[in-house]
Order: sequence, then C-alpha cells, then structure tokens
Amino acid sequence: MGKSFYISEIGTEIFARMNGKSYREGCPVALSELRHLSILHRDLRGEVLRGELVCHVKIAESLLEIFERLFEASYPIERVRLIDEYDADDERSMRDNNSSCFNFRRVSFTDRISLHGYGMAVDINPLYNPYVKTVGGKKVVAPDTAVDFENRDKKIPYKIERSDLCCRLFMSHGFGWGGDWSDEKDYQHFFVEEGIER
Repeated sequence: MGKSFYISEIGTEIFARMNGKSYREGCPVALSELRHLSILHRDLRGEVLRGELVCHVKIAESLLEIFERLFEASYPIERVRLIDEYDADDERSMRDNNSSCFNFRRVSFTDRISLHGYGMAVDINPLYNPYVKTVGGKKVVAPDTAVDFENRDKKIPYKIERSDLCCRLFMSHGFGWGGDWSDEKDYQHFFVEEGIER
C-alpha cells in the first residue's frame, strides 16, 4: 500500500496535539517509545477513510500489518482518530465509535495504569463492542450509550466476534482479546502485556 500506510516518530506537530491530553505528566512511556501510524480504513458503506493512531513502538509494525489486511478485506471500521480530538476523554471517543490506542489513563474502577497508557492496547469499533462489568452488584456498560449492544446474540453493526477477521488477525500477532475474559467482557479491546511492568 506504499505511503497509504506508514509509521513515523512523534514529531512536533503530533506532540502538540497530544500534549496535556493523551500525553500528560506521569506518563510511563517516553515520547521516543511511541509511534504515529497513518492508515486507511473502510466504514460499513465501503467509503475509504484516512485514519491515525499512536501506539508503542513494540506493536507498531504489527498494527500496521493488521490494519493493512483489514483494509484489503474491506473489514468495516467507522473511525480511527487520535483520542486527543476528544480531549483524551475515553467515554466521548467510545460513544463516537472511534477506534484508538494510546491514552495515558487508569483502568476503569482501579488505580492501575491501563495498557492504553503504555500504547499497548487498541480498541476497535468501541460503541458496538462495549466493556461490560459488574461493580458493587450493578452492571456497568461502557460507553453508557452501548447498552443495546451488550447482548452479543443480536445482529449488531461493526460487531467483533472471536471467529471474525479482526479477532483472528490480532491474535495471530500475539494480542489477547477482552471478549475472552470471564469476570468481565471488553469486546473492543485487543492488548499485549508482554514486557510491560505495571
């Protein structure tokens, strides 16, 4: 795909968009360990769109190959924008069905830094593939506008299933999938923990 898909270091212009948003004081990774990916993707209508995300250098090549393969197969992804366009607000980004990677933040309901905070996790089509967890006896669905998509037996646009190409590609590159978790489900979430001290 040539220059349609490429990796670059975080330059001045990209950092200006991230600074104080996804990249803040206390971030566990140096800027030099992050990479900016420029990709193409298709939505459900088949429209070709330009996308971008920031990730850890350790997974940059794998992600580029995954997104190239998804594009070639016309796998639908609605949006891939820097989460900084949402002021690094994960809930806003998920509600807009924005696929993203790096964002220095904590795991929901914990004090632990999320793998997103290391640039080692990717969320794909998050509105239609929500995070579901029971907290204090109450079910929590994130984003909170995704309640209708919690039932995975329903026909859902942009739905990720274990057997589909997206899941298979991520797993073939060593990523785990939050849809496999037993005590909670995170159907949007693909991650690599190897080499990360938390």
